[in-house]
Amino acid sequence: MIDKTRAAEVFHAYTEQYDSGNSMIRSKADHTMRVASLCERIARGCQMDETDTGFAWYLGLLHDIGRFEQARIYQTFVDDASVDHAEFGADLLFREGLIRSFPLDGIPENGMEIMETAIRQHNKLSLPERLDARTMTFCQILRDADKVDIFRVITELPFKKIVGSRKDLFGEADGACDEVMACVYAHRCVPRNIRRNRFDCRISHGCMAFELVFGTSREIVREQGFLEQILGEVDKDGNRLWSEKECEQLRILRHEIERAWALENVR
Repeated sequence: MIDKTRAAEVFHAYTEQYDSGNSMIRSKADHTMRVASLCERIARGCQMDETDTGFAWYLGLLHDIGRFEQARIYQTFVDDASVDHAEFGADLLFREGLIRSFPLDGIPENGMEIMETAIRQHNKLSLPERLDARTMTFCQILRDADKVDIFRVITELPFKKIVGSRKDLFGEADGACDEVMACVYAHRCVPRNIRRNRFDCRISHGCMAFELVFGTSREIVREQGFLEQILGEVDKDGNRLWSEKECEQLRILRHEIERAWALENVR
């Protein structure tokens, strides 16, 4: 069995090397622990045994390890302005040897290969089709858990920190562009390079729901309510947040998410 207590201690000791008073560092460490717990819950929902459930938790613990060096070197979490944090983290772990700092007893057969693949792939728009079924499942668990918690992060962080420093993303427009809405109707995530304004970003955040693979993941999203906040049309005081056209597009997105999830539940 993986020693989760020891692994968490090593993780916290590693992150303490960075500025723990920095809100970016604190938020990423908190996100990491939540994703680890979500991976464990989703794995249990897949009826995995204790070894694989613990391994899924470990993927969550290590998935964003590159974020801390990214913040130190580049002072940003925006990959477009710095480095692909998933590739960077996997290189730190498996090419530079950081993984040897963590307890490795209890990792299942081929676990190191699966771990490296899952970490490298967790932020990609889609997974390679060449993956074997077991590797694919662990990659999907990690990606689901990460997206589930990103819904929380989106509701908690200021908009500028979420979308980064690209000026073109702060333009105002009445509604999402046609390319972004095409992703809604196709039930898929929105590529970063087609987003043109703030509302495109809002729609793209909601579109992550289409990519959730497991029923447990969708169940957690409903429980937490953060996706509902992201797709909300009014603030806590009842003031409308978006134009009428934008509110209609949010309603379309909500409808398409419900339709996509219903289709998944039938399969």
